[in-house]
Amino acid sequence: MLKEVESTEFNELVGNGLVLVDFFSTTCGPCKMLAFVLNDVEKALGDKVTILKLDFDKNKELVDQYEVKGYPTLILLKDGQEVKRMQGLQQKPAIIKMIEENL
Repeated sequence: MLKEVESTEFNELVGNGLVLVDFFSTTCGPCKMLAFVLNDVEKALGDKVTILKLDFDKNKELVDQYEVKGYPTLILLKDGQEVKRMQGLQQKPAIIKMIEENL
């Protein structure tokens, strides 16, 4: 199951290794569809990447910090630094490719 976090917990989890962050909104249709895709990605690569979900509306400071302009937005962090970003609904092969290129 994907983990939804708030800013404090987020900051504790992003420092080490590969973390994929899903900035989403509870009212966004594509965000809901992306959650199913990310569950599949987690099943395929769960030992290689941590997947976190951040509610766009509840985490304005992180939205501003990462300059997220819309949702869904996926940001891949490696040891706390952004290495790749995808916007909009993405398919499983594209997400897996992005993660594997940064392992």
